[in-house]
Parts: sequence; C-alpha cells; structure tokens
Amino acid sequence: MSSSGLQLHIAGKRFGTRQVLRDIDLQLAPGEIVSLIGASGCGKSTLLRILAGLERDYAGEVALDGARVRGVDRQIGFIFQEPRLLPWLDVAANVAFADEADLSPAAARQSARVQQLLAQVGLLDYATALPKQLSGGQAQRVALARGLYRQPRVLLLDEPFSAVDAFTRIKLQDLLLRLAGEHGFSVLLVTHDIDEAVYLSDRVIVIGGQPGTIAHAQRLELPRPRDRQAHEAALRQARQDLLAALHSLHVF
Repeated sequence: MSSSGLQLHIAGKRFGTRQVLRDIDLQLAPGEIVSLIGASGCGKSTLLRILAGLERDYAGEVALDGARVRGVDRQIGFIFQEPRLLPWLDVAANVAFADEADLSPAAARQSARVQQLLAQVGLLDYATALPKQLSGGQAQRVALARGLYRQPRVLLLDEPFSAVDAFTRIKLQDLLLRLAGEHGFSVLLVTHDIDEAVYLSDRVIVIGGQPGTIAHAQRLELPRPRDRQAHEAALRQARQDLLAALHSLHVF
C-alpha cells in the first residue's frame, strides 16, 4: 500500500458484543473522490467516524501520508447529514467556528478566509443571516464552507445531500466537484444514491455483510470535469454495471 494520501485499516470494530466492521483496507489518493454505498446498518457511517477520530475504540489504524492519525485531525474535515449550524450565530460566524470559536461575529464577517469561502459557495450576501433564515440547500452550503475552513486535505461527507430536493441536490453535487477541483482535497462520501455515487466518484466501494466489509470496488473511468449531458451514455453504463454487481452480491 502506498504511503501517499489517506490509509485506513480496520481489523474489527464492535459495539458491545456486536461486531459491525471487519477486515477493511482502504486508501484514498490525493484528490480522489470515493463513494461508499451499502445497506443501512452495514457500518458506512461508523467507518467515517473512525476516520474523523470520533470513534477510537477499534482494532486498526488511520494514517495520512504514512503518519498515524490519532483522534481528531485538522487535515480531515467532516460534514454531517444535517448542517448542524449554531442557531445563535450568523452564517459568517458559523463558518469560522470550525477553528476560531472565540472569534466575534463582526470579526468573522471581516475574515478574508470566511469571505473567500462564502463567495465560493455562493453565499457572500448571506454573511449576516441566521440559520433560521436559510433554506436547506443554503444551510448545507454553509456546512461545506465550514468544513473547508481549516483547509483539510480530506473531506468526509455522510449523506450530505439526502435531505434536500432533487434540483438542489444536483446543484450541491456540482458545487462539491468544483470545490474539490479548486482546493485539491480528497473526498470520501457515504450515499444511498447510486446515481450520485456514479456521477461524483473516481471509485465506488460497496460495504456489505454482517459485520460490514468491502464486498466490491468499481473504478469509474470517466473524464473530469464531469458533464451530465456530455457523459450521459458513460454514466448510464457505469450505473448499470454497478447495479449488476450489487444484484449479484445481494447487497440490498
């Protein structure tokens, strides 16, 4: 296994007497986008939490460029399914809260880093808005900006677009691809949406079984930047190939 990028080895992970993950070996190359799919309860979110340093009681290790990661690491960002914005802080302060919790809202609004990120997610005019004034898609854009505030090398996302409507989901998918291209970070995404996994990813990894392990991996030889119309036939074929693999594995 190469020492470049993010490496994960899980010999086993238990909750009490129940083993939820076993024999997981995963590498994420610099700039690579990988999706994890699988049935509910197979351990996908637990795997992300291990990488984020939120689950420490497991047999195995996480490494970044060959150096072991212990606990929460600023080079690994995490975006949850819900935006989890602090309701008493405005948008700018929520973004800065990722690393500067004591920064005043006024100082956050003047921060060049905050302004840059809000401009990149299309919310520069909403710096003073409170979370209750945002749509679901706008709130998740703030969460993306907050997740990038520390300039992580790896961004973990746990079903980040599942709670928004289909049109907003498409816009957020394209935003994620653009941000990954501009910032150069790697992405590990948990999703239940086959089309989303195929469109976004360089690889799709299927977690299956009880306890969960890697049941299938599919590399997607699709050009970047992705174009839904220009690559329609290739995306459709990749989706069919993935569905055939899932059917043969009886994953769902």
